[in-house]
Amino acid sequence: MFDKILIANRGEIALRVIRACREMGIQSVAVHSTADSDAMHVRMADESVCIGPPSGAQSYLSIPAIISACEITGAQAIHPGYGFLSENANFVQIVEDHSLTFIGPTAEHIRVMGDKITAKDTMKELGVPCVPGSDGGVPDLAAAKKIGAEIGYPVIIKATAGGGGRGMKVAQTADDMEQAFMTARAEGKAAFGNDEVYIEKYLTTPRHIEIQVFGDGKGNAVHLGERDCSLQRRHQKVFEEAPGPCITPEERARIGKTCADAVAKINYIGAGTIEFLYENGEFYFIEMNTRLQVEHPVTEGIFGVDLVREQIRVAAGLPMSFGQDDLTINGHSIEVRINAEKLPNFAPCPGKITQYHAPGGLGVRMDSALYDGYSIPPYYDSLIGKLIVHGRDRPEALARLSRALGELIVDGVDTTVPLFHALLEEKDIHTGDYNIHWLEKWLETNLVSG
Repeated sequence: MFDKILIANRGEIALRVIRACREMGIQSVAVHSTADSDAMHVRMADESVCIGPPSGAQSYLSIPAIISACEITGAQAIHPGYGFLSENANFVQIVEDHSLTFIGPTAEHIRVMGDKITAKDTMKELGVPCVPGSDGGVPDLAAAKKIGAEIGYPVIIKATAGGGGRGMKVAQTADDMEQAFMTARAEGKAAFGNDEVYIEKYLTTPRHIEIQVFGDGKGNAVHLGERDCSLQRRHQKVFEEAPGPCITPEERARIGKTCADAVAKINYIGAGTIEFLYENGEFYFIEMNTRLQVEHPVTEGIFGVDLVREQIRVAAGLPMSFGQDDLTINGHSIEVRINAEKLPNFAPCPGKITQYHAPGGLGVRMDSALYDGYSIPPYYDSLIGKLIVHGRDRPEALARLSRALGELIVDGVDTTVPLFHALLEEKDIHTGDYNIHWLEKWLETNLVSG
């Protein structure tokens, strides 16, 4: 087992990893920018190293600075958290070249799954169901129109290197194809330096269902059920729950086994999430995230496992501490993402926290790096906390979420908390009758303000 782990991240996810290290008796090293000198993860770690100025590109994305921090502190392994360098295959290779351990999948697996066309082809070969669409990149508008006619409209054009909703455009009819195709290519080029796009059938009322998988890198893998992440705004998840309110036990077992078998075949190591669009009882692969997810706590809630601890164990060469037969769903869990944003426009709202009180009680977990007097810097993502609740069933979890939101105090900045109070008044939320378009349509007619 490792003696010391460096966490190449910040905020609540850095704290999450530090807590796992502490329970395992492992020393932790925090890295930070000058803007994060007073951050909670810096205070909580056993050691800390300043790696650069506020800009993420000059600090948390600086590979030389992070490697140097390992050499200075004697850290043997790096946990990347999520975001930043967590899915950077080049970073993983450099880590390994310096005789350090990357706590996550191999560079090759990250590389394969990071390119959406290659990922889709790989998943097809592994028996994972995929959305009908183009075989690889689409070279020009003529080819795009031909594919659209073959698979039927509406279709969605996606940048191969895309993410976060960028480089994605829908063509409802053949007349829309030219503008959608050219716009998706232009956005892909501007955002990712790559204008290659591919085309898929656009499902009209799908849900976003993701399967949590975990492998030991030696041909053994399990699935930990699904999460429903359908409540999204601009392709960004805001409300996640497990198990999915629309998935039957038979569907869960079927798609879960398919995913576990797939990652076992490629000797995948660590945590991964295979994301699907789900409509009319069918699953369609869209992408795989080769890292820990923001919403991993809801899976931990219903299975009673520590995914970060398990990541560290398998990275150190130990076997998984559970098998598929050991994983039984217990109750229901929900997570809402608390962002420092001003409603109704969701504009980032950095500033000083004048008062902070985390909710508590049975079945309530608050993952946050906030504290009284903390100044939220303007340089990073606006996520400031994740409120996670667990109940014996979904109605109890929803009631607990309402109660916990009422206890949460974040003064000094605007947050998205009022959004969740409003959502919990909606019948569709209580019945679970929603899809990936529901929230944006709701927001068009329900202006929520702080």
